[in-house]
Amino acid sequence: MTIESFIPGKDASLESTIKTMREKLEARGFHLNESSLLHEVDGIWSTHMKDKDCPMLFSNGKGATELAARASAYGEFVERLGTHYFWTHFYLGETRANRPFVHYPQERWFAPGTDGSWPTDMLNPELHAFYNPDSDIDAEVLVDLNSGNVQRGICALPYTRLRDGAEAFIPVNIIGNLYVSNGMAAGNTMMEARTQALSEIFERSVKYRIISEGLSLPEVPDDVIARFPTIQAGIAGLRKAGFGILVKDASLGGRYPVMNVTLVHPKDQGIFSSYGAHPRFEIALERAMTELLQGRALDSLEGFPEPGFDMSEINAVSNLEIHFVDSSGVISWNFMRDTADFPFSDWNFSSSTQEDYEWLVNCIHAEGQDIYVSDFSEQGAYSCRILVPGMSEIYPVEDLDWENNSIGNAIRPALVRLADLTDTEATALLADLQTMNLNDERPLWEILGLAIPVGTPWKQLRVGELKTLLALAIGDEEAIREGCDWIHHFNDLEPRRRLVYRCIESMLNVDNPADYRRSLTLMYGDATVRQAEALLDRSERYFGLDTLGPDMEGSAMHQTLLAAYDKLFA
Repeated sequence: MTIESFIPGKDASLESTIKTMREKLEARGFHLNESSLLHEVDGIWSTHMKDKDCPMLFSNGKGATELAARASAYGEFVERLGTHYFWTHFYLGETRANRPFVHYPQERWFAPGTDGSWPTDMLNPELHAFYNPDSDIDAEVLVDLNSGNVQRGICALPYTRLRDGAEAFIPVNIIGNLYVSNGMAAGNTMMEARTQALSEIFERSVKYRIISEGLSLPEVPDDVIARFPTIQAGIAGLRKAGFGILVKDASLGGRYPVMNVTLVHPKDQGIFSSYGAHPRFEIALERAMTELLQGRALDSLEGFPEPGFDMSEINAVSNLEIHFVDSSGVISWNFMRDTADFPFSDWNFSSSTQEDYEWLVNCIHAEGQDIYVSDFSEQGAYSCRILVPGMSEIYPVEDLDWENNSIGNAIRPALVRLADLTDTEATALLADLQTMNLNDERPLWEILGLAIPVGTPWKQLRVGELKTLLALAIGDEEAIREGCDWIHHFNDLEPRRRLVYRCIESMLNVDNPADYRRSLTLMYGDATVRQAEALLDRSERYFGLDTLGPDMEGSAMHQTLLAAYDKLFA
């Protein structure tokens, strides 16, 4: 007799979920290897899975049991395939950018206005007012990083507004820049996945509010925790391991489906505050607890910051972003106060998946917000992405103007053929970089959307070094000096490369380098001096930066990423 395991909030057994998702993935050519299965405390499991052919595709799972953690990891992998999140930060290459569709068959392309205005039939009036309130953001910045196809225009995907069923085409660029992975989910059924996505949106929205306002939450009474033996055992295990554990109701007086578990490390006074959300109290609390140890061993819980007093630092966008990435941001001492800003609420908002979903939708609508949903079933399993403008952004709307990832579209065509640039083209590229307001420390792989191994020149390359190499390539001594001075004060560069620039700087500061060659060799070594001479006399250009090519052929790692992308459409 086959025994099946069911947990609250899931519409199929864990065994069935794992089997179905594994088969769907394998049918697409994705074969997952599991590693880092952790279970150091009762009631808390986590695991890590990555694709055999393209290890850049990975997922993490957590749960109260081993099966729950494994099902969670499969679900996250399916979610990131269905929404194409795995490729959000990467350029898909010129070939794919010119295919009949780049992301999905249902996408539409919009031409920016000749004056930089946004197409009126893209988005809708409410979304235009939200994303571009002053109508001063040039539409060209909405060309997505993935296609980089400025000539083709703005790629947008259809989203349905739940309030009235109206359709709006939302640019891929806006989704990737502002929402990242927030509001994505996969599930056994549509309601299950949508409930998960909406719960996640609540979790992060309420978490940000609590942190930024320095709110103090009520603790959950012991008799309430005792209703959930598995959760109680996990909390007891963490306390036995020597950690201070605070279990708090983050519903803000019974309004929102959010719980909190906060770990206090007595060794370094670090605080790690974890949140979970779901319309059912038990599920939200379990998620907050299992999130604490997802992918973490007990001995890796050191190094979190102490609580702070400076609210301007705590509610800064950069601190909230860190909380989204790995919860390692600073929280306020106010949060640690014994007196709460809200009474404890023994809440529970539903008892079935359909009720879960309906309650979440109604709660968001009651807040005056609109919900936009896009469903993806192309990979044989249901996944979705949900946007709630004004509530689910991870990065501020202003980033569309100031931190848009489309910045690489302007310089990528030149950089992928860097070694073949003429002096005129290199001069123009240097001039562009000097006026683009890019931080010199910013990595080029990130700007280009390039997947490249750690330790390679392209992975290490920063804007400041690229400017220096372009200056060397065209013989612009003033720009060379400026670049070498920046490198002199920038420590995060491979020592051998850094030494070459130090040698170049020395050569420029003596009257005749040939008169100092013996001393230069003694100081820097013969290989370094020869390399510096080759860059200065322009017999060698760009210091080991291989040609990337229009489809990033110069990176074997990037090719595995593109090969994985093509499996989506096989």
